[in-house]
Amino acid sequence: MAHFNACKKTDDAKHVAGLFFKEIVRLHGIPKTIVSDRDVKFLSYFWKTLWGKLGTKLLFSTSSHPQTDGQTEVTNRTLGVLLRAIIKQNLKSWEECLPIAEFAYNRTLHTSTNFSPFEVVYGFNPLTPLDLSPLPIKEQLNLDGAKKAEFVKKLHEQVRCNIEKKTEQYAKHANKGRKQVVFEPGDWVWVHMRKERFPSSRRTKLHPRGDGPFQVIARVNDNAYKLDLPGDYGVSATFNVSDLSLFEFDTGLLDSRTNPSEEGGNDGNGRSSPTKKEKLGGNVSTMDPLKEMHGPMTRARRRKMQGALTNLIISAHLEQTQDLKPNWMNHLVLLG
Repeated sequence: MAHFNACKKTDDAKHVAGLFFKEIVRLHGIPKTIVSDRDVKFLSYFWKTLWGKLGTKLLFSTSSHPQTDGQTEVTNRTLGVLLRAIIKQNLKSWEECLPIAEFAYNRTLHTSTNFSPFEVVYGFNPLTPLDLSPLPIKEQLNLDGAKKAEFVKKLHEQVRCNIEKKTEQYAKHANKGRKQVVFEPGDWVWVHMRKERFPSSRRTKLHPRGDGPFQVIARVNDNAYKLDLPGDYGVSATFNVSDLSLFEFDTGLLDSRTNPSEEGGNDGNGRSSPTKKEKLGGNVSTMDPLKEMHGPMTRARRRKMQGALTNLIISAHLEQTQDLKPNWMNHLVLLG
């Protein structure tokens, strides 16, 4: 069941909470969970403290990913269609038309449940002026208490079965051709920078469409992960899995030697697999990859340089966290 209430952009969290208690809690009681977007009102200390004291769990949708709360998105779209059909040319009367739109929405049959929201909650559809003739639901209105309760139970079971069938159909269609990707805390990933989420970073077509790599801090659920995102971006650090791709770097750049002049290779936790040159008996170059780049800057050389710089950044981070010295740091010591 949906409830439509008019609000203003300037309303604070206290006003929204009062409206929620007046229009929702009064009719349905305290909810166990509340799903909302990441508006500043719902992230405020007042809002979190209020529902924390009442035992309600707050769930926030992922930024720029409306599929997280698709039911609300569909309801908002349906409300827009209803208001356009009711208001016509008098656009200023939209607030007065909200009760009519709410009644029409809750009395309409929904394809996912095969029942209207009124039938799901109350067991029958309320009367309208067009229902003054003999009603087909008259038999339901004359049922005694026991039969009425049994009817509501069967109705809810049927609604649950219909919702599960529709959900399976939607999931099968949405997951067609989709690969399941799982990240673990500590993994490094690339982030796809969407225009609606990073407007300043995607002003033109020539701006990069991705950024990173960033480290995964926690796994929120199967579809969302929290990253170690710098505060300069000014956005939420939680991303949908569709915006992430695994970053693989060469661990061969790490050198476990404690002294730059010490002989031996990278044999910290176990020697890595030999390279193609080692198998053929050739010499492996230990030079800094950035120093080997000479000549004109071609597209291939630019990609190679970007990869080398990225590996240096990862090596520096691992040095701070694991007390490992990357190979390029050893070269700096030798050159000094």
